[in-house]
Amino acid sequence: MAEKPFKIFIVEDDKIFAKILSHHLSLNPDFQVEVFHTGKEFLSSLYKKPDMISLDYNLPGLSGMEIIDKVKSYDKALPIVIVSGQQDINTAIELFKKGVYDYIVKDDDTKERLWSITAKIKEKHDLEERIDDLEAEVDRKYEFGNLIKGTSQQIQQIFRLMQKAVKANISVTVHGETGTGKELVAKSIHYNSARKKHKFVPVNVSAIPSELIESEFFGHEKGAFTGAVSSRIGKFEEANKGTLFLDEIGDMDPAMQAKLLRVLQEGQFSRIGSNKTISVDVRVISATHKNLEEEVKNGSFREDLFYRLQGLPIKIPPLRERKEDIVILAKHFIADFCKKNNLPELSLTRGAIKKLQEYNYPGNVRELKAITDLAAVMSTTKQITEEDIMFSGQSSLDNLLKEEMTMDEYQHLIIKHFLEKYDNKVRLVADKLGLGKTTIYRMMKEGKL
Repeated sequence: MAEKPFKIFIVEDDKIFAKILSHHLSLNPDFQVEVFHTGKEFLSSLYKKPDMISLDYNLPGLSGMEIIDKVKSYDKALPIVIVSGQQDINTAIELFKKGVYDYIVKDDDTKERLWSITAKIKEKHDLEERIDDLEAEVDRKYEFGNLIKGTSQQIQQIFRLMQKAVKANISVTVHGETGTGKELVAKSIHYNSARKKHKFVPVNVSAIPSELIESEFFGHEKGAFTGAVSSRIGKFEEANKGTLFLDEIGDMDPAMQAKLLRVLQEGQFSRIGSNKTISVDVRVISATHKNLEEEVKNGSFREDLFYRLQGLPIKIPPLRERKEDIVILAKHFIADFCKKNNLPELSLTRGAIKKLQEYNYPGNVRELKAITDLAAVMSTTKQITEEDIMFSGQSSLDNLLKEEMTMDEYQHLIIKHFLEKYDNKVRLVADKLGLGKTTIYRMMKEGKL
């Protein structure tokens, strides 16, 4: 699509001078120039929405100040360049206070100076349009229906709750099994909220060793501890005015829970190694696969922090509880995969659909995407058949047990499998397998995982 021309209105009662300026600016094919010889004629054409105005300050009839006031009441941001036959510093100061972009005195260099100023205004205009386009693109990307696919009653209820979260500056807790899309919900809330122009900062609590989490959250000063070779801001500072997404909040250790509670209550903290207090305005959206109320009852999660974070709870059901969404999601993932990989469009046979609907998806939506991506690769026709749909499960276990390995080797493989399945969330894997997290960290350090 051709770029929209940059509209310039020249308001000048000297017809010869107006023609000179118009001709010179029209040498740029990106400029569309229109000339007016009276203020009244110009004002009646403002509906054409010019991008810039070159205005002779000393027009007959309406004064320059009157015209500027009318333009600013129509569009406060519309750039006005004053072209005047007189050099009057006091008038120029008053005009700048009114919000004019620049002031040029008529002389032999006027047309060149106007050209240069116009080029700068257009450059700023193009940048603003690009920013507007990018923001509109982000808005479309994070529209609820574009981000989270499904027509089930459960998904429609999630949309209703997300809409409430968008309208109110309230904490949100997203509950759901791994792979259900908790971060997508958090991102969608952020990018549809009043904070969308500021950062969305995700933090995976379970992936950060307890001795580093305070620095990760609040930052540190140079020399605050061994290895602190430079100052660093933390996630709270990074997310100021925006949203901090705390994934797997249920895995946070008690000492850090107390520090987090204090920051949420006061909106202030200090970097490690500093006495300076930093104030922040951060919205917190937390997520967990755990039942936090049960964690409170058994003493592993602070009750006061639970109520501080709880806000609006959103529960995402596992995929096995909304099977009517499976085909919708599968078709979306297949179309997306084909588009990104320049593959022809693929459809699902009835047998493939039946096979997809009968599976329970322990890895939820994330697992469905992996299955459909592989199916698209395996397909040899324009359709994905039942044979192209492959699940991990008993056959993989049978193959594994055919190998003759030591228990340690089996353990390493199992831990590695679960780390990949749960996005390297060490504490979650340790809970699932009944291991100490230090055991997994040690294996990582030794290069066994």
